[in-house]
Amino acid sequence: MKFSSLRTLKSVLAAGLLVTAAFAQAQSANGVFRVTAIPDEAPTELQRKFKPLGDYLEKKIGMKVEFTPVTDYAASVEALINKKVDMVWFGGFTFVQAKERSKNQVTPLVQRAEDEKFRSVFITTQKDINKLEDLKGHTFTFGSESSTSGHLMPRSFLLAAKINPDTDLKRIAFSGQHDSTVAAVAGGKVDAGALNISVWEKLVAEKKVDPSVVRVFYTTPGYYDYNWTVRTDMNADLKKKLTDAFLALDPKNPQDKVIMDLQRASKFIPTKAENYIAIEAAAQNAGLLKK
Repeated sequence: MKFSSLRTLKSVLAAGLLVTAAFAQAQSANGVFRVTAIPDEAPTELQRKFKPLGDYLEKKIGMKVEFTPVTDYAASVEALINKKVDMVWFGGFTFVQAKERSKNQVTPLVQRAEDEKFRSVFITTQKDINKLEDLKGHTFTFGSESSTSGHLMPRSFLLAAKINPDTDLKRIAFSGQHDSTVAAVAGGKVDAGALNISVWEKLVAEKKVDPSVVRVFYTTPGYYDYNWTVRTDMNADLKKKLTDAFLALDPKNPQDKVIMDLQRASKFIPTKAENYIAIEAAAQNAGLLKK
């Protein structure tokens, strides 16, 4: 065998080994389906809520499903874009941010029926606060800066009521999480705050807040919010399996009902990026969308 031919053979064999190694690595990576969520509640609560859903998805997609909390909303966006996770529970605003950051390389699969007309609530303990205009001169807390229901949409509705939170309120804060917003208002750290209606209703149902002391004085009109999003380059078959798994959840089935109750969902429905155009416009109008 000529030297050049031998060298070529070695190169082919080496390339083959590299391909085999890369394939094995990909297979290993694909053996675990990684999920996270925006940290709009405490990490332990997010883990508790996801566990039955994760077990269900494992059976449906034939892969091990792992949930890993992230430190903040921005981290959930970066985790998906940088392929650290495969699917994320986004709010409407974080989905828009991920869409912008990835240059339209993320795809929302499903949302709860409740997310078609999601709402925020404004809460207070103060007797002199009964409408948005009454907030002028008072202290106020939003949730996370990247929260749709805890910041973006409440800010939008304040601006629509001709209240600039940055100049018309005595002081604004960001609690980081919806339950922390309730704690700040209930504890007298701020006069009022805004949060996700779903978390509010859950805390009331669990008797973790007394609605006769901390009361809702304004509920926003509906808007599109949360969804489950994946990268656009995900295998089409896997996307379909995930979508079908969510859509198959039936509250009449006791095991499914446990999952849906934890997710506070009556059912899951397909969604699309176009549903979040209004959220994107609201973010741009409020100066919150950084391009």
